[in-house]
Amino acid sequence: MMKDKQSDPVIDEIREVRHRISARFDHDPARLVAYYMELQEQYRDRLISPADAKQPEDKSAA
Repeated sequence: MMKDKQSDPVIDEIREVRHRISARFDHDPARLVAYYMELQEQYRDRLISPADAKQPEDKSAA
């Protein structure tokens, strides 16, 4: 039996914004992905690539 989900205002707002963005592209996944790819390119300087991410220390060899 599933529990009733409690409403979280922040999550609700995120879902609403994502829905509005999707609606701008008639909920077409290809157009939506193209839009997000453009944003990724536009804000490339703000992104961290996995290779640039700090590697966690391996403490098992201590």
